Amino acid sequence: MKLSASDEYGIRILLRIARAGEEEGLTTVKLATLEDISMSHAGKVLRLLRQGGFVESTRGNQGGYMLTRKPEAINIGKVLAALGGRLFDASFCASHSPTEKLCTNSVDCSVRSLWRMVQFNVDQLLADVSLADLIGGEKESALVLKGKVLEKS
Repeated sequence: MKLSASDEYGIRILLRIARAGEEEGLTTVKLATLEDISMSHAGKVLRLLRQGGFVESTRGNQGGYMLTRKPEAINIGKVLAALGGRLFDASFCASHSPTEKLCTNSVDCSVRSLWRMVQFNVDQLLADVSLADLIGGEKESALVLKGKVLEKS
């Protein structure tokens, strides 16, 4: 139960594209270089982002990847779902036990209740976070996110 490198790079790539502006598309090569990841990893992440409807690509000299909508309209929770999923997925319990078809705790599991609550709270927070909230620097984004958490309290 952790965020993957693809989740992290997916958000970082979206931020790179958003910061480049609406006029400039960024190529896979450029994005891979800026994020210091392999071309194949960048391509995989970009494919997931394209399938999720967050980016589109154009060919040609001025081609590259661009956002499909404004950063304010791109929800980070939906981005993470498109990139690989959730921190906790109920299907984990079905595949957890290496020797049995069902987990030994599948009937009465207090730990599953914990993970469901963690996932619920993560979903609640991420539902209010847009790509625009992360475009600023770390301090600026921290203030924006802190404000969103306080609004929920």
